Amino acid sequence: MAEPEFEATGVRIGKRLRSLTRAGQVRISGGRVELLTSYGSEIDSAPVQAVRASRPWFGPEDRATADLNGNRYLLTLGEHDPAPGEPGPPAARRFIEAVRRAAGRGD
Repeated sequence: MAEPEFEATGVRIGKRLRSLTRAGQVRISGGRVELLTSYGSEIDSAPVQAVRASRPWFGPEDRATADLNGNRYLLTLGEHDPAPGEPGPPAARRFIEAVRRAAGRGD
């Protein structure tokens, strides 16, 4: 299996006002964007060319929206402070750039 182009764990994934998971995973691998629960079950996935990722107009720097298969998900990346000596989780900006790069839409 190829190394993922982007991977984040401990991601809060919500849909509208409903929280789907508080410790989910976001992965871009093999031309697909996957949203997974903390147990690895798939919430949703789509080809990277069909995914639209952006930052909400208002809100903290650690949030991004992702539109997959007609559903809009709110992703909170980097909500927790890292443990001492541990790298911090990927920022929402890095996720958005990874989607655009994988889809060939710039960067």
